[in-house]
Amino acid sequence: MQTLLIALGSFVLYLVAYHTYGKWLARRIFQVDPEARTPSHEINDGQDYVPTKRSVVFGHHFTSIAGTGPIVGPALAVIWGWVPALIWVLLGSIFIGAVHDFGSLIVSLRNKGQTVGDIAGRLLSKRARVLFLLILFLALTIVLAIFGLVISAVFRMYPSSIFPCLVQIPLAVAIGFFLHRRGGNLLIPSILALGIMYLTVLYGNVGVLGELNAFLAGLPTMTWVAVLLIYSYVASVLPVWILLQPRDFINSLQLLSVVGLIVAGLVICGLIGGAPDAGAAAAAERPELSMIAPAVRWQPEGAPWMFPFLFVTIACGAISGFHCLVSSGTSSKQLSSEGDAQFVGYGSMLMEGGLAVLVIIACSAGIGLGIQGADGQRLFGEAAYLARYETWGAAAGLGAKVGAFVDGCANFLRALGLSPAFAVALMGVFVASFAATTLDTACRLQRYVTQELGSVLRIPFLQNQHGASLVAISLAGIVAAAPYAAGWSWSAAGKGGLLLWPLFGATNQLLGGLAFLVIALWLWRRSLPVWFLALPLIFMLVLPMSAMAINIFGADGYLAKGDWMLMAFGLLIIALELWMIIEALLVWPRAKGVLENLDETEVEPA
Repeated sequence: MQTLLIALGSFVLYLVAYHTYGKWLARRIFQVDPEARTPSHEINDGQDYVPTKRSVVFGHHFTSIAGTGPIVGPALAVIWGWVPALIWVLLGSIFIGAVHDFGSLIVSLRNKGQTVGDIAGRLLSKRARVLFLLILFLALTIVLAIFGLVISAVFRMYPSSIFPCLVQIPLAVAIGFFLHRRGGNLLIPSILALGIMYLTVLYGNVGVLGELNAFLAGLPTMTWVAVLLIYSYVASVLPVWILLQPRDFINSLQLLSVVGLIVAGLVICGLIGGAPDAGAAAAAERPELSMIAPAVRWQPEGAPWMFPFLFVTIACGAISGFHCLVSSGTSSKQLSSEGDAQFVGYGSMLMEGGLAVLVIIACSAGIGLGIQGADGQRLFGEAAYLARYETWGAAAGLGAKVGAFVDGCANFLRALGLSPAFAVALMGVFVASFAATTLDTACRLQRYVTQELGSVLRIPFLQNQHGASLVAISLAGIVAAAPYAAGWSWSAAGKGGLLLWPLFGATNQLLGGLAFLVIALWLWRRSLPVWFLALPLIFMLVLPMSAMAINIFGADGYLAKGDWMLMAFGLLIIALELWMIIEALLVWPRAKGVLENLDETEVEPA
């Protein structure tokens, strides 16, 4: 019952936050105007700027910001105990993450749908624009290079998820063309799409399809990386209504319906216990659901310090700098009314926080209902937790983190009467679908950033959408294929993104701090309150930079290990961040009440 009360209390808190703090931000701070003309109507080019129903934009925004982040981060962070992870997710998402996403969306809406990097050039200086764009370019290159590996690994772990994920693409295109030509109500296409997707999960691993899944799961990682990057290129240059919008929308329907099933299973487990173990007698005792993870675990074996690394480990689900790119890169170009901004910007982040809460519960309580041990024996309770989280090394791999979440949620689904095979397949599709939506959105975002850099550097090829997208996927492919040692081969390549991945957590969170700088300066220039941003801003600049410094100069850091590449990139990121902060400090004293010109970097009196 304790576990059920934790979940219920978290969801009630999110509802209250949305209707109080979120509404206060919308009315008093950002002064949302439903009658204002949005960039999607003002620029409407049928390609990137397309007025769209808020339910579709919400689906795109939620699936794009979520990805695998709110799964792998909390799934690892419970090694420090479930209480610190839960507190950070709840407070972080309400007072930091949702404010960051909502603010980025509003600032972009008021600046012709441009990214925060481009906007920084007017609010701070021309130099700040280049600095911000370079940081964005580096972060997105890492995302594109690593997510092909992530999706390939998920497919290898859960082959039954491959066919359902592939079917989503033609299904999305069909719905996109249908709605674009005929318009009308989304209800019937949504129900049909959802039914087809669930049928593919149920029957998508039977007979020939099972053989196909097995064959595709066995493809080399580099093959998957190449295929997925080519797909991302196509998705990034197509009009958003053909693939991006419908795919993310139907994905969101499936993902949110799965979340609903997980919550229903959690309620059943909390009231009467989990499903009896497979093969047990019908009258077998149902295992009790309880938080089997420690409340707080200060020094897990091999783990870094909880402070500041908990706040970097859990990014999505609490606050993630990547979200400012989605808010200002794609969602702001599609929002039909400013009145939808709170629902999309603030609401999506709270929904992601709710998912992170479920991940914490699945990994702290759900796995206690029974998992398969290394020796084939079923493990329950604390033994199940220790099997996954006894040491940092045991919990840190992608397979361990995703596996703990999938096993815990599959136990909740089994309590509803679903078969173990279907429950695991459904969760595999859940994880893979989130990862895929992040990949194609990231490629479109990288295209925008590259085009903006091309404009700054006056390189016509980079200003073209095809040229910018080709540069984005080519560079990501080169990084993914590294290292180029003497024994390099196609079959062994594809993991090069892991070389730079250790930098991403701190870089991502520092990006969130820089986005807060842009939001704060935008408010300051309009003589609007900024006091509520002070703590989040300082928090998101100091903690990630501390984590980066420890990673570089700590006893087991890059300097001690002689990892010169990570050390060089880490120092470069810190230098760029400090430069941005200095630029903001120089502008701040003379910026209050002085509006930036929408077309130039110079400012004019309010």
